[in-house]
Amino acid sequence: MANTGKMKLTGKALEQLTKEPPSENVFDTELAGYHVRPGKRGLTFRLFYRTKTGKQRILTIGRYGTLTATQARKNATEALATVAQGGDPRAEIEAVKAENLRQQQLTLRAYLVGPYSAYQNRRKDGAGTLRRIEKDFADWLDKPMCDITRADVERWQAEQEKATKPRAFSTLKRSYDALRGLLAHAAEREVIPSNPLVRISLQRPALTDEEIAEQASQRRYLEPSEITALFAGLEAYQNEKRKKRTNSRAHGKAYLPNLDNVIYVDHVVPWVLTMYYTGLRPGDITGLYWVQINLKSKIIRKTIEKTAHHHPEPMNFPLSNAAASVLGTWHLQQGSPKSGLVFPNPQTGKRFDPTAMQKPWAKIRSFAELPDDLVLYTLRHNFASQLVMAGADLLTVSKLMAHSDIQTTIKYYAHLRPDHTRDIVELFAQQMNMQDNLLIANRHNEANKIA
Repeated sequence: MANTGKMKLTGKALEQLTKEPPSENVFDTELAGYHVRPGKRGLTFRLFYRTKTGKQRILTIGRYGTLTATQARKNATEALATVAQGGDPRAEIEAVKAENLRQQQLTLRAYLVGPYSAYQNRRKDGAGTLRRIEKDFADWLDKPMCDITRADVERWQAEQEKATKPRAFSTLKRSYDALRGLLAHAAEREVIPSNPLVRISLQRPALTDEEIAEQASQRRYLEPSEITALFAGLEAYQNEKRKKRTNSRAHGKAYLPNLDNVIYVDHVVPWVLTMYYTGLRPGDITGLYWVQINLKSKIIRKTIEKTAHHHPEPMNFPLSNAAASVLGTWHLQQGSPKSGLVFPNPQTGKRFDPTAMQKPWAKIRSFAELPDDLVLYTLRHNFASQLVMAGADLLTVSKLMAHSDIQTTIKYYAHLRPDHTRDIVELFAQQMNMQDNLLIANRHNEANKIA
């Protein structure tokens, strides 16, 4: 086929033009202005047309190979139809590109300090939401909102979980939901085409003992026999550690400290006893510092980690003699430190991983022959339950448990005193009986006087 300046641009013709590249544009014989342009990278489909104002325009349709002859002809036909209706197909494409570029340049910071601030400042805790997004996603502030991806979310969650002070999943989710709220706001107002995180959720980590307990439908306390078994299990744990150390020292490891001369063989027993006697959450014990404990006054003063975002101020927790004795003994055994973690990881000196107590607790539970479903968090529930059953008022228990709402205390522990309301009713009845008896006696006296 000879290379001419005009032919019907069929698939067969284009294959021939590919083998024998023309030296100039080749126009189609059916569609006015539709042609292919030869180049170093092959043939490119294009369209010459004039706008309704008479301005000549060139629309690049695509490259042969990426588009077939049929696809290119269809695109050219649609573009000519737009021209016939007074439109400008190239201007429309340029507008789309410009909008895409604008969307790419619309950063998280720009929307946060602009339209979203105006929206959130009208809400009750809007300022807090803005601060949360700005703080927790500081590395993303100069990122276009449309460019935030699933990989970004997964990387952010992993970094937060590996931090020196990893935050609870519920805290991460609160921050992430705040960010998704911003993106949803932008999408609803058509500032961005869609919310890029609409179907992306955080990956929930393996449940800790605390989370398992929080999700449990029933919160239980320890029966007297279980308490006896627990303390026997703690003693058995220590005896096993001492026995293993004695064997190690007798078989070439005499440099290891003799555990027979210490009250606590490691952090496990004082850690468990601290939870048993105080009812503190595992995270608050793991993150407990010596500067937060006054052994002389028998008080722990610290900010509760779970509610720190609502109540950053520290709270006071009185220590019983038993709790003070445990912590005091551990303090002396550690060399009476004035600062640092109460229960540091002996390998790193840093805070324990949130799941670090699961294996030791399983061993203690096995020694004590306690049920396998008895989670470590039960010690906290037992603390509250025993107080309520001993007659402590729910407001006091709520404060000792550091519940943010007394309704939580009422919901889970009020039922442990089924006779409490009966006692009140009985007291009322007794008082009424006393008044009735007094009234009868007065009437009797009056009758005697008349007689």
